[in-house]
Amino acid sequence: MSLKGGDMKVHIISDMEGVSGIVKWEQVTGGHQMYEEGRRLYTEEINAAIRGARSAGAYEIVVMDCHGAGGPWSFNSLVPELLDPACDYVVQEEWTEYTSFLEEGCDAALFIGMHAKAGTTKGVMNHTVSGQAWQNLWFNGTLVGETGINAALCGNWGCPVLLVTGDDTTCVEAKELLGPGLTTVAVKQGLGRYGARQIPPMRARQMIEEGARTALRDLKSVAPYNPGAPCEIVVEFTRTEAFDEYCRKPGVEVTGDRRLASRAGDWWSAWRQFFD
Repeated sequence: MSLKGGDMKVHIISDMEGVSGIVKWEQVTGGHQMYEEGRRLYTEEINAAIRGARSAGAYEIVVMDCHGAGGPWSFNSLVPELLDPACDYVVQEEWTEYTSFLEEGCDAALFIGMHAKAGTTKGVMNHTVSGQAWQNLWFNGTLVGETGINAALCGNWGCPVLLVTGDDTTCVEAKELLGPGLTTVAVKQGLGRYGARQIPPMRARQMIEEGARTALRDLKSVAPYNPGAPCEIVVEFTRTEAFDEYCRKPGVEVTGDRRLASRAGDWWSAWRQFFD
């Protein structure tokens, strides 16, 4: 998309596990006492990205919370009264449900608080979609995590992902998938699934603000992510009851024990056939 000074549209897509200060499930699960602290840490990292995007020239910013915290908190973990007023924000009912901003035409996406895919050594709170039920996910043979899902969602409408923040393993995963032009900000170094050497939140937010500003200087530094067409999505589950939930959907093929495949002419069609 061509830009005319100051008309940049930026989508901020966020998750909680990759935020500085967060290392335990109780900090990201609605209803726990520690969740309230996690919500504040989460909101302030998003605010840092908003400030960076604004200083880079963004005039329209939409934040989409992609964290499933459980119950009424799912996709609703932001603290609204703490959120920078320079944005709009979305509460969706189901993950990957909200696409309107992308459909309108969006110049760039910034991913805040991302975590590594399931099974990543030293990836803090690593999992893919549901850490209890999903083990592996492939797009046309490429093993991906939630960064890959969100990037494919953006890429379906030609929107490039220019920034990913999270722990160090998430940043490596994102660059391997999206390319060396991607700007990353590692706010913690994973020591294990529930341990990390962390950058204090105030400094982490400064790094994220600068990362967003730097990333948006060149909208062509990263190509929109397209897993390929036609597209095959393969999911391997950890539990048979989770497998049973999906295997009867029209167009989904059982390809092995606890493994399903969804095939279509493009990623979005294959994803909706399986995930909707």
